[in-house]
Amino acid sequence: MESNIQITDKSEGEFLGIAGGNYRIIISGKQTNGNYAVIEMTVPPGGGPPPHAHPDTQEMFHVLEGEVEFKTEADKQTVTKDGFVNIPFGGAIHCFKNNSDKDARLLCTVVPAGLEALFQEIGVPVLPGQRAPIPELTEERKQLLKEMDLKYNQKTYPMDFLG
Repeated sequence: MESNIQITDKSEGEFLGIAGGNYRIIISGKQTNGNYAVIEMTVPPGGGPPPHAHPDTQEMFHVLEGEVEFKTEADKQTVTKDGFVNIPFGGAIHCFKNNSDKDARLLCTVVPAGLEALFQEIGVPVLPGQRAPIPELTEERKQLLKEMDLKYNQKTYPMDFLG
């Protein structure tokens, strides 16, 4: 019987510069028949996505290092090393921000896969540990992000939407 086991070394995967951080796609939907994807996110101080919702995707975060503040419409909570956050299907508006002075590292699993493809479209290839500058929010960039929201059935809100 053929084994489909995949082992990924810490230096393997697709590394992308996103929002000033370094995201590593450890396993993509192309490798899991679209069932799930796993992304390691290194989030710099002050980094994190704007509030957003994706009703067709469940997203889970395990904080590996550092701390991040997760916000929803109902609550905000600082999650530290070994903490876990589950954003269930249904489209809860959520975001996180690294309010500390050190990098935070998160392991993000999405079910089904798909958000990693969004990251591939908005990110830029980088080397392990490398950071790309945060893209300027030009009119072209705003239009691209709107198109990505439509393509991936996601809605993005202004940074101050959750207070």
